[in-house]
Amino acid sequence: MSLKSLKSLKIALFDLDHTLIPFDSDFAWNEFTIALGWRDGDAFRRANETYYAHYRDGTLDIHDYVYFATEAIREKGATQSIAAHADFMSAVMLKGIQKPALDLVQSHQSAGDIAVIVTATNEFVTRPIATAFGVQELIAIELVRDSRGEFTGDIAGTPSFREGKVTRVEAWLAARNLRWQDVETTFYSDSMNDLPLLERATHPVATNPDERLRQLATERGWRILELF
Repeated sequence: MSLKSLKSLKIALFDLDHTLIPFDSDFAWNEFTIALGWRDGDAFRRANETYYAHYRDGTLDIHDYVYFATEAIREKGATQSIAAHADFMSAVMLKGIQKPALDLVQSHQSAGDIAVIVTATNEFVTRPIATAFGVQELIAIELVRDSRGEFTGDIAGTPSFREGKVTRVEAWLAARNLRWQDVETTFYSDSMNDLPLLERATHPVATNPDERLRQLATERGWRILELF
């Protein structure tokens, strides 16, 4: 690959929850498992509200949260969970993927950009969603499986959360013999938790931004995009 072609390579990075879809995919999946009778709804929602408050405040322990969020698939096993997730995609997720978000992703792909979804939600939940968007490249929280192929609730490697998103994108680039200076990146996100990657991207785009990110984007002159 020539230096010129490296310099012209453009990568569109997308957060997922509340950015490409108007809700949290992990929460929606867990609500689906509650409807299946896999979890106690009241107990889950009380605990999840606490985790979400920590997420908003920037104090979330991502390892603790992922162990909590994967309780249902750990108890039911990979085979049954994968089958249930296919039903979840049909019943819930495909209805939540809206045309403006699809058009945004496809506009980058049509321009020759590489589209990458970079999410702090785990790969079990998000891989089928990325596929539904027509995005092959997914950087998500990777889950450990035991010798039987069952989920343990532990995170493999660096979690793609906060500063970890920068680390994971750097690793993705390095695997392709690329560096930040070799590419032009656009990153779409709704959350201040993604500030490290927004600041690292060539073109940060505050997308359906929360209050704090909207204020910061306004102060810094970043583009603000309302998809929903």
